[in-house]
Parts: sequence; structure tokens; C-alpha cells
Amino acid sequence: MADEMVLQAQKFVNKVYGARIGMTVEENGRTGWPVMYALTRALQWELGISALSNSFGPTTLNTLQSKHPKINASTAPSADFIRIVQSGLYCKGYDGGSIDGTYSDRVASSIAQLKADMGVTGAYPGSDLVPKVFKGLLNMDAYVTVNSGSDTIRSIQQWLNGRYINRQDFFIVPCDGHYSRDVAKAMIYAVQYEIGMADGTANGNFGPGTQAGLKDHPVSVGSTGTWVQLFSAAMIFNRRYGVSFAGTFTTGLSDAVREFQAYCKLPVTGSGDFSTWASLLVSHGDQSRKGEACDCVTQITPARATALKAEGVKYVGRYLYNPSATTLPEKEIQPGELKTIADNGLRCFPIYQTYGRGKESFGPEQGTADAISAVKHAERHGFKPGTRIFFAVDYDAVDDEVTTNIIPHFQGIADGIESTGSKYTVGVYGPRNVCSRVAERRLSEASFVSDMSYAFSGNFGYPLPNNWAYDQIVTKWVGSGDGRIEIDVNIASGLDTGQNSFDPAPSTGSGLDVEFDNTMWEALRKDIRAYMQSDAVGVPESNWYTKYTTTECIDFVLSWDDVFTDLARRYRMRKALIQLPVLWEMRHYNISKVLTIDDQYSDAAVYQYHTGQLPDWWPDAITDSMRDSSTGLAQIFGATAIASRNLAVDRGLLASTSRRNASDDADLFEIWTKLRTNNSFTMATVPFVHMYHASLIGVSGPTITSSPEDTEKVLIRYQGTTEDAVAEGKKRMGLYQVLEKYYEPLRDPA
Repeated sequence: MADEMVLQAQKFVNKVYGARIGMTVEENGRTGWPVMYALTRALQWELGISALSNSFGPTTLNTLQSKHPKINASTAPSADFIRIVQSGLYCKGYDGGSIDGTYSDRVASSIAQLKADMGVTGAYPGSDLVPKVFKGLLNMDAYVTVNSGSDTIRSIQQWLNGRYINRQDFFIVPCDGHYSRDVAKAMIYAVQYEIGMADGTANGNFGPGTQAGLKDHPVSVGSTGTWVQLFSAAMIFNRRYGVSFAGTFTTGLSDAVREFQAYCKLPVTGSGDFSTWASLLVSHGDQSRKGEACDCVTQITPARATALKAEGVKYVGRYLYNPSATTLPEKEIQPGELKTIADNGLRCFPIYQTYGRGKESFGPEQGTADAISAVKHAERHGFKPGTRIFFAVDYDAVDDEVTTNIIPHFQGIADGIESTGSKYTVGVYGPRNVCSRVAERRLSEASFVSDMSYAFSGNFGYPLPNNWAYDQIVTKWVGSGDGRIEIDVNIASGLDTGQNSFDPAPSTGSGLDVEFDNTMWEALRKDIRAYMQSDAVGVPESNWYTKYTTTECIDFVLSWDDVFTDLARRYRMRKALIQLPVLWEMRHYNISKVLTIDDQYSDAAVYQYHTGQLPDWWPDAITDSMRDSSTGLAQIFGATAIASRNLAVDRGLLASTSRRNASDDADLFEIWTKLRTNNSFTMATVPFVHMYHASLIGVSGPTITSSPEDTEKVLIRYQGTTEDAVAEGKKRMGLYQVLEKYYEPLRDPA
């Protein structure tokens, strides 16, 4: 909601400082980082700093301390300087007076209240504005509880601020009732100060000096003082409910410590020993611990298996797939390796990872494709039904990226697992916040936590997920000679125990399609373009009223060849038959607003029917709502997809949980939305649609042995039941034959 005084603050900073600081802010009456950055730059300009920055860093703080250590009515530098203060107060939710450049009683009262909310009144009494408080004013931290924050956590945050604010490198932390990265770092600073580290030595890192100091300060029943306060605070931050923030170590606190230790698989002592301190303060905890599990990118040989058993390892994480065999050539499970693992009394849990090192690698479409690929490789390696596959998020995903990319990715994984028969279950590998949020959405059953990256924003300030199975804490070498191997040590909770028996690799038979030879990409492009532009078809390279060119459609289909190949082999169906509807319907996707039939209009009409509102991608009015439409890359009706997938359930290709009712609006809109938004889900549905259409016209399959006549009948039925459908289906059959010209020589010999 817009605030009039925030709007006035935005207008002030734009008018007075816009040209001076090289930026202006949107005048919308809503506070946010842009206006805080602008106010910070305005302050820097007033201080005479030439290199302006969005950061209120050491230069800004030291210059402010030197020139204006205390700001009040009698020391106010200038009217505009005070207007910056007043604007900051309004953006922070406090009364700033009239933004008139006067350090009035109203301003003074708000500064006093701000300091009280921060918990620093004892260090900074009165209503003077001092540099560290000014720094806290010009950011987006809250100093009152927000979003159901905890009053107990807020009291600890205020205590930390009040006790340590006069130390050189300690800055005011939020007092919003939520444990966060800044608060976690403040706790390490607090420990370092209590150990006796000097300013400039204390750095907020959990290094050797900090660890040695903690080993000298265990706490137990009867202990009192600041160390107990810090310990009880750390317990509360780790969601140990029922713990009080206090300076006496009671038997009640000892009981809570026992529960925490058991939860983290620490020695259960009830005391605050080093290992417990470490697990409370940093994600990896005590890295000298031995774990019952490990993961590695190196083949487990008999000698290495012996070395792992000597280390107490029971469970080994190995990778289902390595997209680059030139790097880490043993990363993927090697032939015979799983037998070696089982023969030596170890168990294996599978991990699936490709290149996921940034948010651009994650989304619903990629998630479904990854799941289809993971299932293929798990089957190839012999993992039995019910095995849990851990899908990796191996980067520091910030919270917004978890919302926009990671959760949709795991929704896609769920669709992919379901589309391949729900044979395997889903785990997640990643930072704590990623694991917790994916689990909260019931998109994973267990978490493999990348805790050794303790500085990750998704680890620092987050507790261990409730469904943790493996806790990765350190990389080290074990064994010697032929048995020497580098591993990541993992603590095991017992929630997942991997597998110790494996099926033989499935026999797929002969005559199945294989992945495309990309050296023929341009030749296939040329032939498809020539066929589409022929007199028999009459489709040019592009039309003004369609969304994609012919070349774009070809490239899309070939870029997803691995998924199409997996589907073709899984259902013993020709790959060209699965690709063809996608290529054809993409090329004919109509985006004109003047032609009679508009695919986008139809989609918008269905969206309006089910939600009661227009989608953001279609702002124009809709005259007729529609319950269903053909949608997505392959232009499949929601009801057709449901009927097709229900047939797949009947045939044992999908689990019973995949069954939906096309008469139910919620079911219909769910499947329709997946078809429209998830290309991989659409690809995985096409084989079932072909099976459904074949059943309607009395044709078996379709399979790799289907006759050309039956294949053409299936393609015609995909178009409909009219005379036009027959003509269009025959055109598609011609394109099928173009694709087969390239695929047939590549496939496994019959």
C-alpha cells in the first residue's frame, strides 16, 4: 500500500539528489531497497564522498563518525542532511516530521524509539542519531516483529545489539523475531568477543581460534552467565521449542539439549560441549565427526570399499549420470560397481545432477526432463522400485530463486516421476533452505543437506531440515594405497538407507530409437524445410500470424532429443511419432488477434473460466469463457490428456494416483495448466495420446512394429475425425517419413 510520506521522501531525493547521485527512484509511495540506496548515496554526497555506492560501508561509516559523531537539533549539518534522516524514518515506518529539514521533537522522539526498538538505548542513550544507528536506519531491516516473528527471538536480537554494538565490527542486526544470516553471523562475533578476541581479530568466521575458544567454554547444568545466554539463544534459533533465553543452565535446558543432540546424531550428553556448540552455530557442525555415509565422484573398488568400511561408512552416494565424461570420468556409477558395493556390505543411494549451478538451470520443464532422464538411468543401473533419487540443487539459491525456480523445478520433477509410472521417489540435495522449502511443499520425502558450504545464504541462519537423511559436513581423504579415496563425509539420520541389491539392467530388445547424431542436424533441417515448403504442404519458413518459424520448431525438437528418445524407448514407440505433433503444432501456433481462431485467445478463455480473471499474458477482454481447449506445444485438450493418461493407468504404465476425472473442473484445470506451462509434461503425454487414439480407432499400439498404414491412421486421428483431419494427417505422415529417413539408420539393429 502506498504511503504519502514515503512518496514525499521519494520526491525529495529525486528532486534534490537525482542528478547528483546518478539515480532516481520510482515515486510510488512504497518503501524498498531502491529508495534506501538513493538515501545512502545522498548521505555520501553530503559527506563529500566522491565514489558513491549503494552500500553503507566502512568509508561511509568512518566519514560519518569523523564529521558527525552525534546528530541532534544543535549539531544538524544542514536542512537537506536532516531531510535524509526524516525520509529514512518514514521509509522505516517512523514519524519523520514534515521533511522540512528540522531535527524537531518529533524526529528526536522517533530516533529514541528506533534505538529502543534496536535494543541499543543503554549504549546510545537519548535522542542523538549516531553513525551505527544511521546505518541501521538506511536499510530494509525491521526492528519490530514482522511476519509472525517470535518475541523471544526479538529479545535476543535486542540483547545482542545492546551488548556488542560498541565493538568495532559489530553492526545492528534486525529485531524482527526471525533468525537470519545476519543474526547467525552476529552470534559468531558474540562468541569471539566473549572468548576475548580483540577488535580486528574477531571476524565472524568459524575458524580455528573460535573453535578452540568454544572447546574451553562448555556449559552444563548449574552453569551461569553470558555463555549460557549465548548457548540458550543458539538453541532457540535452532527451533528448540520450550527453551527460555536465560543465564542459568537448568535441567530443563539439559533435556532440550539431549533432544537436539539425538536429532543431529551427536553424542547425547545433555551438556553444551564443543560438538553441540558447533552444530548450533554453523551448518557443518564439528567437522571432525565420522559419518555413517559418504558421497564421492570416484568408483568404489573392492579396496576402496574396504577403506570406507574401516571408516565406519555404511551408505555411499553415487551419481546416476555424468553429462561430461571428459571431466570426472568416474563420477557416474561404473559397470559392476553396484555389485562391488553390495558384495562388501555397503548400500548405495543414487544422486542425479547435471549442470545445475545457477537458477537458469531450474524450472518446471527442466525438472520434468530431469526426472525422465533420472528414471532411465536408475533403471539402467538396476535400482529397484521404491528407491529414492536425490535431485541436486548444487548452488547457493537465494530465497527468491527458491520460489521462482527451485520449487517449480521440483513440481516438474514430480510430474516427470509420475509420467514414468511413479517407480521411484524423490529426495532433494541442496542447502538447508532449499531442502526445507521443497519438503514443505511435499515435493520431496528426504533431504541430503549440503551443509559443508556453511557460508551459503541458504545454510547460514537456517536450522537443519525436519526430513534430513544425510548431512554433508566435510571433504577428506580416507584409506591408503589402492584404497585411498576422497569422499564427502555425511552424517546419516536413518531416514534413508539406500539399496544393497540391484536388478539386472533391463533388456530393451532391438530396433529401438537412439539419440540423434547432431552432425546431421543441418541436413535434417534442410529436408524438413523443403518438405514443409513443398506444394503438398505449403507451409513457408514463417508466417506473420504464427509464433515460431519452421527452423525454430526443428531446433526445439532436436534440442530435447534426449527426452524424446527416452520416451520412445520406454514405450517402444517410434521417436518420430512422438516428436511430430510437437513440431507440427508449434509451427502452426497462432498468435493473431484478427484471425477467427487464435490459440492464445482460447487459452485465455479457459484460464478465465477456471479462475474468474484474465491471465497477465492476455490483457484484452474475453467474450466467451471456455472450459477446455487444445493447449501447449502439442495442442492437446485437457480432457484428451486425462482420458489418455487414465488409459495408461489401466495399462499399468502410470500409477493409480495419476488418474483424474475430466468432469471435475479442478482435475481438468490442473492437467490443462500443466500442458500449457510445462513443455516436458506435454512431451511425456504425447505417447499416451497416441495410445488413446489408437484404441479409439481399433489400431494396436502404436509400437515399433506398427505398419505405415496404422501409423498414418494414428496421425489422422490426432487431427480429429473430419475430412480435413484426413488431409492434414497425411501431410504429417510425410513429415514422419522425413524424420524416419534420419532415425532408421541410427537405431539398434533389429
